[in-house]
Amino acid sequence: MKQQSTIAEPSGVLLVNKHKGVTSHDIVNKVRRLYGTRRVGHTGTLDPMATGVLVVLVGRAAKAAEYLVSDKKRYRAVMHLGLTTDSEDVTGNVLTESREIPSRDKVISACGAFVGNISQVPPMYSALKVQGQKLVDLARKGITVERQAREVTVYSLTCTPCDAESDYILDVECSSGTYIRTLCADIGASLGCGAVMAELERTETGGFSLQESYTMEDLQSKEQTELQSLLIPTESLFSSLPKVCLPAFYERLFRSGCEIYQKKIGTDLPVNTRVRVCREDGRFFALGEVREYEEGSAIKSIKLFELE
Repeated sequence: MKQQSTIAEPSGVLLVNKHKGVTSHDIVNKVRRLYGTRRVGHTGTLDPMATGVLVVLVGRAAKAAEYLVSDKKRYRAVMHLGLTTDSEDVTGNVLTESREIPSRDKVISACGAFVGNISQVPPMYSALKVQGQKLVDLARKGITVERQAREVTVYSLTCTPCDAESDYILDVECSSGTYIRTLCADIGASLGCGAVMAELERTETGGFSLQESYTMEDLQSKEQTELQSLLIPTESLFSSLPKVCLPAFYERLFRSGCEIYQKKIGTDLPVNTRVRVCREDGRFFALGEVREYEEGSAIKSIKLFELE
């Protein structure tokens, strides 16, 4: 009789240093082949021209994407002044050119005005969907649609001149949903000369850094046991959430869909708080949320990441 395989499906977070010229989906497909599972996703798209940290979710961790809280991201970009394109980067069709490049002091001062809460109109060349269609797909067909401006936050922005008079390195820490190409274009517009994004590297996202990431070349050179050891526990995605450990009795109730009243387990978290739910020994297995019931506030399961 054929024995059933006891090898568990790989599960966890893989940090990939995406290389230039491939899509985020290309990376997902490569990781699927490496780990032998179809259940692979990621937490934030990088354009083909961009490089840097891509957080890839393997196995049951792929279920986490929709529950991730809005996180800070950090980018290193090269802004090129004196040019505008339809894609807001150097790969697009040229719309305008200018040789009137402002002084370094003016450029640095202009960048400072974009720190804080700012309004951005998402670019047409983006993965944002309108009526079920990606803007980039419409843009490639020559279709432009009206987009609503959105508020994003730039927490910090440093502007460093390059040797070329028209080029500056931007180090940007920003909220999720911020478009760096649009930031470059808006800075250029404020200076009157126009600007495009010439390079982009994501150096941090969700608390993960470029230094922790592996290139596809690194990953493809490793054996299966090594690949498994590179997976970070799914819980790391929710490290900012409060941790609640349930005794075995309440864990069984929680897994069966019952709400666990806070007064019974000695917690007092505000309603609507999301929590990391762990076994009695501290091992993470689910996400929960505090909700109000007639008999008081209780923690209710919203997603199980580990089966019994």
